[in-house]
Amino acid sequence: MSEAPELSAPTGREPALRAAPRPDGTAPRALVLGATGYIGGRLVPRLIAAGYRVRVLVRDPARLGAFDWGGDVEAIEGSATDDAAVARACAEVDVLYYLIHSMGQGKGFEAADLAAARTVADAAARASVGRIVYLGGLHPDGVELSPHLRSRVAVGEVFLHSGVPTIDLQAGVVIGSGSASFEMIRHLTEVLPYMPAPRWVRNRIQPIAVRDVLHYLLGAARIDPQVSRALDIGGPDVLRYGQMMNGYAVEAGLRQRPIAALPVFTPGLASHWVNVVTPVPRSIARPLIASLMHDCVMDDHDVDAFIPRPEGGLTPYRAAVALALGRVEADTVETSWQDAEVTGVPSDPLPSDPEWAGRTVYTDVRSLATRAPVEDLWSVIAGIGGANGWYSAPLLWALRGWMDRLVGGVGLSRGRRSRARVAVGDVVDFWRVEKVEPERLLRLRAEMKVPGLAWLDLACEPSADARGGSVYRQRAVFFPSGLPGRLYWLAVLPFHGFIFRGMAERITQAAEAEAEIRSAEGVS
Repeated sequence: MSEAPELSAPTGREPALRAAPRPDGTAPRALVLGATGYIGGRLVPRLIAAGYRVRVLVRDPARLGAFDWGGDVEAIEGSATDDAAVARACAEVDVLYYLIHSMGQGKGFEAADLAAARTVADAAARASVGRIVYLGGLHPDGVELSPHLRSRVAVGEVFLHSGVPTIDLQAGVVIGSGSASFEMIRHLTEVLPYMPAPRWVRNRIQPIAVRDVLHYLLGAARIDPQVSRALDIGGPDVLRYGQMMNGYAVEAGLRQRPIAALPVFTPGLASHWVNVVTPVPRSIARPLIASLMHDCVMDDHDVDAFIPRPEGGLTPYRAAVALALGRVEADTVETSWQDAEVTGVPSDPLPSDPEWAGRTVYTDVRSLATRAPVEDLWSVIAGIGGANGWYSAPLLWALRGWMDRLVGGVGLSRGRRSRARVAVGDVVDFWRVEKVEPERLLRLRAEMKVPGLAWLDLACEPSADARGGSVYRQRAVFFPSGLPGRLYWLAVLPFHGFIFRGMAERITQAAEAEAEIRSAEGVS
């Protein structure tokens, strides 16, 4: 790392949220935990722009390559429960952002949340970190909270009692392109002409635009270090969930939906319903729904005394929806709920071929020559999945996705964050991008429920033929887990012939069509 840059003293004309220099004039250091998540991935570039030196703690530093700012931060490898890694990360830190949460994780998440928070709090206290900023959840007092909200409150208490000055920003429903809350509203409204819904559609909610959440996160770093407390944050509108859905409908150019509140929908049943209708899996939908079981509005506006409101004011709900829709349409979604890690699925990379010796492994290998040049073949490979589909047997792919959703998996409908760009850590339906070598290799690791470990390689290389073109190579790899894994492979083997063969044929055909279009455009 280079030496800390110097910052000039604030002049009063600079943005109020710009980093305050250290006494020696150098830039302060911000540590971000959860930097590859939905909020963290957006906060980091804004911290850099505000003049902070940014350090991140990540399990897999390769995932930073998916972000434009990946090369501008200092990366410490490790998790929030790794004492040594957290201690290294906390050294000489002025402000620590804790943006980790348990949404989507299985049983025991509350204990895991507390363990991670205590590890970080203890390390921050030992390292004399100047400030902790935690993004918690807006919640009512005096009621029984859902496990998810209860956990977030408990984590906030750990930091508030750590001895390190802490600001616990408590936000409700966050509206922005790629947020799970926005996607749930979006798909429920677009798919259903009539909405049978739980009684919580009548509860009052105070949504907040993601841009305003980021504003408050930046502002929290500048609060007087003598202040240590929770602060509610929210947008200017207090709405019922049904009003939020119909507000989305207006901005999306849809007719408003009639909504019937039914008493029979428990959070569990409602999460199954959302799991069927939207791409948000049950593991994420359930804690979101449970947090809507009560009114969630700001108890006070004390935050205004510590952080000035954004220039132009807070973003109204419908304006936030319009901004999110614009991002989706322009294919410029910065971060997405889709990128959240999934528990219970493999995270280790595909072993190299020599390490397969002595292990049971099944493969399906295809190779096909095409007259399309490498750049056009790669363009098709890099855009696979999502709206572009899988180029063969769409009904079978859809069936596999539905089967996965029924057993609690992520399913095929997660889609992808960008229609054209792909990077390590990105989600592609029920796969995760493990490796990218531009114009050479795309490796996908399976995150569907499967009795074993599975990968899919899609590769291209220039043809040795003097006439040019390229060669497409496709390889499915499966390491079965016991007898169920072997039986699973045998059960799907009859379908591989036309699924994988059709994939190879149609991908090369699509590449040739792209090459022809590009050639025609060049001629014209």
